[in-house]
Amino acid sequence: MRQARTLMVQGTTSDAGKSTLVAGLARLLFRRGVSVVPFKPQNMALNSAVTVDGGEIGRAQALQAIAAGLAPHTDMNPVLLKPSSDIGAQVIIHGRAVANLSARAYHDYKPRAMAAVLESYGRLTAAYDAVLVEGAGSPAEINLRDRDIANMGFAEEVDCPVIIVADIDRGGVFAHLVGTLELLSPTEQARVKGFVINRFRGDIGLLQSGLDWLEARTGRPVLGVLPYLHGLFLDAEDGLADARVDKSGSEGAARLRVVAPVYPRISNHTDLDALRLHPQVDFSWVGPGQPIPPADLIVLPGSKAVQADLAWLRAQGWEPALRRHLRYGGKLVAICGGYQMLGRQLHDPLGLEGAPASIAGLGLLDMETTLEAEKQLENVTGTLALPGNAPVSGYEIHMGVSRGPALARPSVHLAGGRPDGVLSDDGQILGTYLHGLFDHPDSLAALLAWAGVSDAERVDLGARREADLDRLADSMAGHMNLARLADCFGDGAAATALRAGLA
Repeated sequence: MRQARTLMVQGTTSDAGKSTLVAGLARLLFRRGVSVVPFKPQNMALNSAVTVDGGEIGRAQALQAIAAGLAPHTDMNPVLLKPSSDIGAQVIIHGRAVANLSARAYHDYKPRAMAAVLESYGRLTAAYDAVLVEGAGSPAEINLRDRDIANMGFAEEVDCPVIIVADIDRGGVFAHLVGTLELLSPTEQARVKGFVINRFRGDIGLLQSGLDWLEARTGRPVLGVLPYLHGLFLDAEDGLADARVDKSGSEGAARLRVVAPVYPRISNHTDLDALRLHPQVDFSWVGPGQPIPPADLIVLPGSKAVQADLAWLRAQGWEPALRRHLRYGGKLVAICGGYQMLGRQLHDPLGLEGAPASIAGLGLLDMETTLEAEKQLENVTGTLALPGNAPVSGYEIHMGVSRGPALARPSVHLAGGRPDGVLSDDGQILGTYLHGLFDHPDSLAALLAWAGVSDAERVDLGARREADLDRLADSMAGHMNLARLADCFGDGAAATALRAGLA
């Protein structure tokens, strides 16, 4: 039986670069012929993806799977937590929702979660040459060390080496690295084989004295200083992606104003990445307390707590703004939770997203939605019910079932003849359960034409993702000490591939 060599990437903070480092290393090893797989024991994120085996994992692990040339699988992220409040989350084990637990109740549940983690890890180590493990948050969160399954608790359990990444762009990088190491136990410290400094910009010569001090102070090497890659466009794990992206190489001037609200429990906001990237789109997120600007197209994204986020929308003044927008001829796209908000009523009889309740929706579509216990998880393809019948592909993740007269005019015809969503009689509102609505180049062009840009440039989100993964891997190959990195793997295919050509 093949036994994988495992390396775990931990970070000094959230968003230090763990997901990016694992994705880049996965692509680097994949291009060198290594059978490599990403793995995140426990993830907390509202951006998720549907896997080839019909489950749900974090979006970052789906991206890392693509980097490794693999189809996303539930074993790559066996425990996913989707926050529904500040103190509670839906718990997803091996791709399936099993419970809604408070933070305290989940702490008691962790031994069962760890069993699921080790089960998945065992399958991956038997099937691949190398496993790249991503930690969560920081290993130095002392209050979370008991029963930890996300960082050093996992590393200790499976006896794997660790490298720690820190973000120099936010400042304090040496304090972050030394402080993190100091707060680990002696056995945990022994696992740390080196450091990676991420998002550096400037003269590397001015940093060298600090690197020398860090290595002397800790006895561990700096495996690489990765440059700040401007305009790198990769799926965000959870944090809201910046609307500003690199649109260089295109001559099209922005002609379509698009805005989207940032609800407290916004989910799968990566659905809007293709719009953010498009050179003819002027895209803006609108957060709490911000004025709602004039727009040609408003997009209501998904939500993990639809009733609560609808209440937030109303409190922020979006309800009259939406009606005014439609009255003056604007277009509205609503996806999943945003789509559910458009109906006459929202029912949650089982209390799946809070206390059991029914509330009035926005009343823009003649339908009602009821949250049911079974979550719908499926990768789908179909065609848009717009001129040209453009192909569309994406995935469904929802517990709501919508019914009503409005559904007689669907917005999408899925493969197999199943209808989805609603296209309003006046043609101004398009609602759908389909995440990834804008991702296919043809569906993006058709939707932009519907919204008012008839000659939209062709933007291929998948091709851009692949190009940026290669760009990331190239950067790592040029700025990391591959011989020292190979030492972290010990022997095996990954170490051999990293040392190849270095002699």
